[in-house]
Amino acid sequence: PDVPGSIHEGGELGYALSHAYGAAFDNPDLVVACVVGDGEAETGPLSAAWHSNKFLNPARDGAVLPILHLNGYKIANPTILARIPEDELRALFIGYGYEPLFVEGDDPAIMHELMATVLDDALDRIRAIQDAARHGAVALVSRPKWPMIVLRSPKGWTGPKEVDGLKTEGFWRAHQVPLSGLAENPAHLKLLEEWLKSYRPDELFDEAGAPLAEIRATAPQATRRMSANPHANGGLLRRSLDLPGLHDHAIAVARPGAVKAESTRVMGKFLRGVMELNDGSKNFRIVGPDETASNRLQDVFEVTERAWMETILPEDVHLGRDGRVLEILSEHTCQGWLEGYLLTGRHALFSCYEAFIHIVDSMFNQHAKWLDACRDIPWRRPIASLNYLLSSHVWHQEHNGFSHQDPGFIDVALNKKADIVRVYLPPDANTLLCVTEHVLQTWDRINVIVAGKPPSWQWLSMDKALVHCKTGIGIWDWASTEDGAEPDVVMACAGDVPTLETLAAVQILRHHVPELRVRVVNVVDLMTLQPKEHHPHGLSDRDFDALFTSGKPVIFAYHGYPWTIHRLTYRRTNHDNIHVRGYNEEGTTTTPFDMTVLNGLDRFHLVKSVLDRVPQLRSVQVGLKQAMDVKLLEHRAYIRAHGRDMPEILEWRWDQGPDETAIAPH
Repeated sequence: PDVPGSIHEGGELGYALSHAYGAAFDNPDLVVACVVGDGEAETGPLSAAWHSNKFLNPARDGAVLPILHLNGYKIANPTILARIPEDELRALFIGYGYEPLFVEGDDPAIMHELMATVLDDALDRIRAIQDAARHGAVALVSRPKWPMIVLRSPKGWTGPKEVDGLKTEGFWRAHQVPLSGLAENPAHLKLLEEWLKSYRPDELFDEAGAPLAEIRATAPQATRRMSANPHANGGLLRRSLDLPGLHDHAIAVARPGAVKAESTRVMGKFLRGVMELNDGSKNFRIVGPDETASNRLQDVFEVTERAWMETILPEDVHLGRDGRVLEILSEHTCQGWLEGYLLTGRHALFSCYEAFIHIVDSMFNQHAKWLDACRDIPWRRPIASLNYLLSSHVWHQEHNGFSHQDPGFIDVALNKKADIVRVYLPPDANTLLCVTEHVLQTWDRINVIVAGKPPSWQWLSMDKALVHCKTGIGIWDWASTEDGAEPDVVMACAGDVPTLETLAAVQILRHHVPELRVRVVNVVDLMTLQPKEHHPHGLSDRDFDALFTSGKPVIFAYHGYPWTIHRLTYRRTNHDNIHVRGYNEEGTTTTPFDMTVLNGLDRFHLVKSVLDRVPQLRSVQVGLKQAMDVKLLEHRAYIRAHGRDMPEILEWRWDQGPDETAIAPH
């Protein structure tokens, strides 16, 4: 990032081509030249990224010119594409949909002239494709064959031909540092001197070390300079999104638990509005691995389509040349497109199944490192945040199994620096809307939102949701029974299903132990649990103790792995009294409620945890715990007999709490 003109760090290989295509989308005047090493070409992400040309519309988008560099070797091995016969290599890339142009040789003078000629040819082909698509009399009906260049040159070209009597140029020994021990080895130092002098620096630089005037005269001017290209410093081009009004999309909540809604479907309606309002700017996209509709965001297809440059059959739905939703079953390619799009000044959302976002763990890490490094580079302007929606989550996998159950991406995110990462666990649709609006207005962050898609009870009106999300954490007075006194127990929850089970447990306790003073604390912004000195959203110790007390038991129902909460709160005064229930890697293809039972997150286990932790409940402990155990046995028997959850689970609803002012959607 400290190199002007760059949007690609390199280092970890596989992402150059998807970054290039992400930069080209919606940039009709941009040509992105992308050098792909033959080692990088062996990676899975790069292999999938060749198919990005099936999504590039020459009438609307820019162009990508891939330059496959075959120098034959990696660190200590030959490369596959450099060794296969040329007819196979040509056929491979024709099959990918490209028109390969070859530049081969080892004489620099000849190769420079040949490369210039082929570059001109490639750019002429690109311009012809774009002119036909943008100004042709006939509408674009088939995907064009975009040019690419195959550059074959020796590894370590123009470097030492031999070192210590061993072949170096044109072999893997030329990788990275062909000469070592220069301070101790005069022969190596001599080779280095000869190597550097072979470039005739006296013909390039004056006595002060500056480039000669005739050299400087050949450089492009202003933003034509690679280092000054605004697309490579995307924050210069970033414009805020126009966002629809939250109240226009809010769920009317007369009182907590009075109505059900599909949270991500509500979010999809909001995103439809984002698409509409920014259609003229063409600066917002949704990407995902074939999961936009599955995650209930399909309302966006009322105003746009999935981008698709291949054949469209009569029975196909929501496919179009101008679609603004990008879907390919490669999480790596989705992430690469997204990063390239953001780094060149635009906005986007990545919608993915929670378990499979792990596929891009390492790409997430690299983007976080990029953002971190940019904090210390004053000329790098802020770019829009990378926003994830993780749905189809661990607690709702009725027809999928253990393979689809993993909430651990949150933990991956928490490993990054605090001022970069945010994790949000909205408990209902209105809080999800608030979080969505917020993250789409942030910059230089990575925001992780985890939200369920099935119909679920709604807890907060939009006005209440706005207040709750502003603080990120708070006491739900309408669910609590402390009545102004210090609570006997704090029941905390983070996540939509943990919130449901916590409230159900509170209802059981209200019925059986009405004298028990219970405080319900809901967490939307997970980072509030960290100390303020560790995270800008963190609570001070005083504020944390005001919520969780300094000595009362805390039963914490959490969406993910329990130790995550312990990790975030280990320095808090009352940490020893925080008892977390979450996902314990117990999963299968089963009912939603059974998933919570298998992991001890259900309402019955939560009640038992309260009974175990509150000393004054010893008199009722045995009988009520036994009743909870009976319920768990009934549950097990019922789902085995019927294949669905018990009616009292499916039909449960919150029957306490005052009404709230309803705000109806327009």
